[in-house]
Amino acid sequence: MRIDKYLWAIRYYKTRNMASEAIKKGHVTVNGQVAKPSREIYPMDKVSVRRDQINYLLTILDIPQSRVGAKLVDIYRKDETPQEAFAHLEMLKLSKEHYRAKGTGRPTKKDRRDIENYSDETDFSDHELE
Repeated sequence: MRIDKYLWAIRYYKTRNMASEAIKKGHVTVNGQVAKPSREIYPMDKVSVRRDQINYLLTILDIPQSRVGAKLVDIYRKDETPQEAFAHLEMLKLSKEHYRAKGTGRPTKKDRRDIENYSDETDFSDHELE
């Protein structure tokens, strides 16, 4: 089976075209070599896929006849991605939040209403004191 069709069949990419584009950009290697979309793959091949800033390491166990359901994906591949890769992604997410705190910037509609309600309440309290 072609590598682009395989990655589509085991649900690493939503369309075959997306899989082909990723392979053309060099995000996929087979047995340590950069692959072309038409590269044939066989059971026990090692595939590395770079997606969402994570290098997924896969071992092909079997070749599916067509696209498979999400629950059946583990029959056709063995995921050997180290846990450190996922931890690194979490650290990236946390570092992005550090530079721009959530809620800063332009106020939302709810924020505007809260500000207006707060200012209305303070106006009444000022009039009561006089």
